[in-house]
Amino acid sequence: MTTPIISVTDLRKRYGEIEAVRGISFTVAEGEVFGLLGPNGAGKTTTVEILEGLRNADSGTASVAGIDVARDPTGVKRRIGVQLQASAFPEHYTTKEVVELFGIFYDRTVDALALLRQVDLADRASQRQEKLSGGQRQRLSIAVALVNEPRVIFLDEPTTGLDPQARRNLWALVQSIRDRGITVLLTTHYLDEAEVLCDRVAIIDEGRIVALAPPRTLIADLLGRGFTKPVLQQQANLEDVFLDLTGHELRED
Repeated sequence: MTTPIISVTDLRKRYGEIEAVRGISFTVAEGEVFGLLGPNGAGKTTTVEILEGLRNADSGTASVAGIDVARDPTGVKRRIGVQLQASAFPEHYTTKEVVELFGIFYDRTVDALALLRQVDLADRASQRQEKLSGGQRQRLSIAVALVNEPRVIFLDEPTTGLDPQARRNLWALVQSIRDRGITVLLTTHYLDEAEVLCDRVAIIDEGRIVALAPPRTLIADLLGRGFTKPVLQQQANLEDVFLDLTGHELRED
């Protein structure tokens, strides 16, 4: 059995009287898209911040790419990429300059245009980043997260606020990242997104993992317990109609 690229054992974190993370354990295989799902306040963000080396756990262990996060958070940061839900880039920088700047942060000479091509932004290389659309900014955030050739990339609500075309485009980008062998840890409130993208999901509630399995397995288990919907689901939804009528191509100024 191969060693997991992410390993979490009995992780715990308390803020005063609130126990945000209560003994969470899971592993993630290399090359997997792993989803962390849960309502607001469930403990997702705290767990991810611990894995990224941004926050210390009270107890338990976590390792990423073979490195103990508590002992060497800097070493972990060298091996991961992080895309945040809201990213602040320097004003008046072009998209190419933003990527080059982050290369300097990592002490790397990067091929900015090649990275922009990977996220379908090469044609925006000379455009100032503050003029980008929401979907373009998210793709720029992902390009920046790939600067250091990470083994694991963390995506935090990557499609929040995007239109259907941009959302589906981000899905394709995540799949292409996974196809290159990079492990993806995804947090999202869009459960259809998790069902499409994730090999496995962990559902967190009140600081504990309440389910962990491939999405299809969790759905089959629910149906096996006798679950039925009051109204039969249609084979298509309004988003499918919208995309069929307007196309899947990105609409960008």
